[in-house]
Amino acid sequence: MSVTAPAGFEAAGVAAGLKSTGKPDVAVVVNRGPRKVGAAVFTSNRAKANPIIWSQQVIADRVVEAVVLNSGGANCFTGSFGFQTTHQTAEKAAELLDISAGDVLVCSTGLIGTGDEVFRAKVLAGTEQAIATLSADGGDAAAQAIMTTDTVAKTAVVQGDGWTIGGMAKGAGMLAPGLATMLVVVTTDADLEPLEADAALRAATGTTFDRLDSDGCMSTNDQVTLLANGASGVKPDLDAFRSALRGLCQELAVKLQGDAEGASHDITIEVRGAVSEQDAVEVGRSVARNNLFKAAIFGNDPNWGRVLAAIGTTSAQFDPYDVDVWMNDVRVCTAGGPDRPREDVDLTPRATNLVIDLRSGEASATILTNDLTHDYVHENSAYAS
Repeated sequence: MSVTAPAGFEAAGVAAGLKSTGKPDVAVVVNRGPRKVGAAVFTSNRAKANPIIWSQQVIADRVVEAVVLNSGGANCFTGSFGFQTTHQTAEKAAELLDISAGDVLVCSTGLIGTGDEVFRAKVLAGTEQAIATLSADGGDAAAQAIMTTDTVAKTAVVQGDGWTIGGMAKGAGMLAPGLATMLVVVTTDADLEPLEADAALRAATGTTFDRLDSDGCMSTNDQVTLLANGASGVKPDLDAFRSALRGLCQELAVKLQGDAEGASHDITIEVRGAVSEQDAVEVGRSVARNNLFKAAIFGNDPNWGRVLAAIGTTSAQFDPYDVDVWMNDVRVCTAGGPDRPREDVDLTPRATNLVIDLRSGEASATILTNDLTHDYVHENSAYAS
C-alpha cells in the first residue's frame, strides 16, 4: 500500500486530464495522525520549479499535513503565474482538508515550461477530486499518478518494531544527484522529533538517492519528503529507524535505476581503496557520467580503458598506474595494465558490476548508473511530442 502502509495516512490518485493518455496524474497524501512532522530535501539545481520554491518555504517549520503532487507538467519557468498556481493548489487542499496552506507541500513533474491556465484549472480540479477520494488504501493509486516516463509504479514498505515506513517514487530520466533525484514521498507512523526526522532523511538520501546517477542530468523539480505522524505510539530506536529508512530508500533507488529510460544494463560501480569516501564517490561518479563507458556497456564491450580514462579526470588521491578493475567478477586490469582477456567477461546480463580498487586507502562508495542506449536518445528526442 505504499505511503498508506503506516497507520494514519490516506492517499489518492486521479486522472485530471494533464496527461494526454488519460492516465492518473494528480495525487494527494494526507497525514491524519496525531503528529505532523515533516522533513524534505530538494534539488540543488539553481533552476528550481515553482513547487520547489513553495515547498522550501513550507518545510521551514518542519510541520507538514499534506502533499499534493501532479505529473503531466513541471510548472517550472512559468513565471509568477506558475508560482500562484502552486500557491492556489496548496490553498485548495488546505480549504478542503481544513488545514493551513502553509502546511501543504506541492510537487510537480513533467515538461518544463508547462503551466498555463489550462494546467492550473486541471491541477486544482484534480486536487479537489483526489481529496474527495482519499482512503487508507489509496497508496498504490497515488504512486501511479506521479509517473511520467516511468513504466512501472515504484513503492516499498519496511516493518519496524511496532512501526512501519512506506514510500513511493517516480523517476526514469533526469536522474542525477543534488540532495534528491526524483519525486519521493516516504511516510512513517513512528514517533519522531522534527530534528530526528530531518537527520534520518538526509543521512538516508545521502547514500541512496544521491548515489543514483543514471544520466548525469539534474532535474529542476526533485524532492524527497518524509512525513512522520506518531500514530503507532512507538518512539523507535533511532539507529534501527535510520537503518530501516536507508533500506527503504535504497530499494526505491534500485527500482528507479531499473526503470531508467531506455536502459539495457543496470550498472553498479563499487569503488574501493579510496583515501576518503568523497574520493570514492567522485571516482564512481566520473565513470557513471562517462558516455564512452556507458556506450561500451550497451555494446557488451568490457572496455576497461575507458574506466581508467574517466577516473583520471578526477581530483581524487590515487596512482592511476596502480589501479585494479573488475567487470562482472573478472579482473580485466591490474596495477594499471591488462589482466584477464576481455573475452572472459560476459556483459550480456542486465546486471553489470564494476569494481574499481584505487589501492590508496580504506574508504569505499557505490554508485548506481545505466548504459547509454539508442532508446534513451530516441525517447528524449521526442519527449515534448
